[in-house]
Amino acid sequence: MKSWFFLFSCNLMWALQFTCVKLVQDQVGPLFTVWGPMTLATVMLLPFVLAERNAENRTATRPGKDIFIYFLLAVLGVFPAQVLVTWGTRMSLASNAALLMLALPVTTALMAFVLLGERMTRIRWFCFALAIIGVVMCSEVDLGQVDFGRGYLAGNLLVFSGVLGSSFYNSYGKKLLRRYAPLEMLFLTYVAMLVLMTPLVLVQEAKVFAEVGSFTHQTWVGLILLTFFHNYLSMVLFLKALKHLDAIQAGLCNYLVTFFGVPIAALWLGERLSPLAVAGGVVILASTLLGTLADRGSADRAA
Repeated sequence: MKSWFFLFSCNLMWALQFTCVKLVQDQVGPLFTVWGPMTLATVMLLPFVLAERNAENRTATRPGKDIFIYFLLAVLGVFPAQVLVTWGTRMSLASNAALLMLALPVTTALMAFVLLGERMTRIRWFCFALAIIGVVMCSEVDLGQVDFGRGYLAGNLLVFSGVLGSSFYNSYGKKLLRRYAPLEMLFLTYVAMLVLMTPLVLVQEAKVFAEVGSFTHQTWVGLILLTFFHNYLSMVLFLKALKHLDAIQAGLCNYLVTFFGVPIAALWLGERLSPLAVAGGVVILASTLLGTLADRGSADRAA
């Protein structure tokens, strides 16, 4: 239950991402939007990683091939999930991005099936379908206004590439959790990302450093939220939960990103929640609880 609480919390924090990208896009490019908060989050993680290693006195074997795996997670997982989603959100519509994010649990399930050999039970498929219905209800997306035409095709493809990256990281990352603590894994993944991104930022968006002093209050708020909640706390909670749950179970909760985005938009932008949105939230919660109880019942019967 603690792991499920962590999943609910980190999805609430992830729901801030699209709003924060819009807050900073006037003054900060897509690369710096990812690199800046991630650099600060990496520094924040370091003392906790060192303390965790000393407390647990880890002596597990760390194969040299793990370095390659971390760079693989960075290139195929974190980079698309962070940079491409940020870039795509700036080029597309919020409604398009919201619909594309609905594919995350499904792609995570498929990645977990292919990479980890996890089972896809009937009840899990039913919960996925029920959650999709709830998200559509609470999102109140007007399908007639969603434009997947040429004007937004590039942005949509970038966002979907980011969805696939998240699925890869959520699934394949469990291999490293057998030898590394969650915080240590997150820290080393961020280090690999910074090695890859720093040259790109210095070449493409170096001018942003000279403009830091002129950042508006809105830009600072967006960067701070991206640093602490999106890159730091949410990922710590997610990796702790992923160590005890299947990647497919974790993927089911990703529907809550869209659900939590509705009240955030209501508070930040003054939008009002309709009864249909509230009902959609109830449906999503029901699907998540149903999946939890079914998996727990299966585990009890197996025991």
